[in-house]
Amino acid sequence: MIAVAFIVAVVIGSGNFVAVSFSNQELDPFWGAGLRFSLAALIFVVIALALRLEWPRGRLLVLTAAYGLFTFTLSYALMYWALTRMTAGMAAVVLATVPLVTPLLATIHRMEALNRRALLGSVAAFAGILWMTLDTGGLDIPFDAIVATLVAALTIGESIIISKRISANHPVMNNAVGMLAGAPPLLLLSLVAGESWAVPKQQDTVVAVVYLVTIGSVGLFVLTLLVIRRWTASATAYMFVLFPVGAMLFDAWLLDSHLTVRGVTGALIVMAAVWFGALAPGASRADSERSEDEATVE
Repeated sequence: MIAVAFIVAVVIGSGNFVAVSFSNQELDPFWGAGLRFSLAALIFVVIALALRLEWPRGRLLVLTAAYGLFTFTLSYALMYWALTRMTAGMAAVVLATVPLVTPLLATIHRMEALNRRALLGSVAAFAGILWMTLDTGGLDIPFDAIVATLVAALTIGESIIISKRISANHPVMNNAVGMLAGAPPLLLLSLVAGESWAVPKQQDTVVAVVYLVTIGSVGLFVLTLLVIRRWTASATAYMFVLFPVGAMLFDAWLLDSHLTVRGVTGALIVMAAVWFGALAPGASRADSERSEDEATVE
């Protein structure tokens, strides 16, 4: 069942790329993200109150707020700024580095031992994304954009680590607190950037925002926390190499973009690598024992 949750989360996350592209046609990016996570936070708070969930305190509250800042503020802000300086193809490559840095971060945090199978799968997936997205003519990327993308990959990896530490708590409460912590800085950043706080009016934008708030935020982040509760951080990170593959298929379906042989072969390489590193029987993904830190938090 967890593998099914993983696959559904990948499908939802892939659809987010298309939904954000529609949202950005009418809404400024930081404002669109801040609006999305603010509305999703309200939904999570209502659900948490209805379920009478206990609000986190002490160290768990600090970790949950940190989860929100890394997941909903820093990662998004860094990736958006990088996208003003680089191509979408390179952004896909950045997402492909997340499974490479996450095992290293998990080892530094003493959550996992370095796993050869996960590392090999990550390298193969990264190669598949490179084959899908990079032109043969070389790269021309400003140094500051390269630094921003590397920091973004580390930020996303660290957000997965923090998610693992709080995964014993209810995913609804984790996201309620996390989004309450992560949305306001995005709104502040929008103000500093001088963005317009427009209300979506076009039908495509309204549909995109509704999708992003409900399915793309409430659904996605609940599923992600359910997966990471049972799997290692390293295995969960494979979502980030499947998102570009799914987004490419959604583009072909919804936006009539053309699939290329290069794109299809790269996608097959990525899917095979994810199967080898995370989904195949015997892959080191089950995490039946909680870490000492998680036990302390709980």
